[in-house]
Parts: sequence; C-alpha cells; structure tokens
Amino acid sequence: MPVGASNTGRHYLSAAYRPLCAGRVRERQFTLVRRGLDPGEVSTFLHRVANDLAALHAELDRTRDENAHIKQTLRDWQSRFALRAYR
Repeated sequence: MPVGASNTGRHYLSAAYRPLCAGRVRERQFTLVRRGLDPGEVSTFLHRVANDLAALHAELDRTRDENAHIKQTLRDWQSRFALRAYR
C-alpha cells in the first residue's frame, strides 16, 4: 500500500510514516530523565525487538518469493493443461 493512502479497516498512513525496521529500532535514542529507565535494559530490549523484527522481515521476504514461485508454476501448468480440459 502506498504511503499516504488509507487501507480499509486499518489506520491512515501519512506521508511521514516510515515502517519500523531492525536498524531504526536498534538506533532509537530516548531522553534521559532523573528517574528514568535503566539505559542498559532499554538497549538490550530494543536489540531483542530489532532481531525479532529482522527475522520476521526475512521470513516475509521468503514467503513472498515462495508465493511468487507458486503463482508462476500454477500459471505455467494452467497454460499447458487447462485447454485440454475444455476439449
């Protein structure tokens, strides 16, 4: 879906929206406050989230590739055998 378009049943994505990626999660900085969170724990958690996110993106890419291969194989099969079924 293009940025800046609404998708039915979901949230509007403004032109400023950038999807999360592992690098953006790892590099995210927060303002330190007097009674804030332990920076080491936050960093460890962000790296864990980033690693999970990277793994999900890789799996999504593999799934898309597999889906494209299956679609192409089906098209090839249909073009070879579909006409025989109607004769």
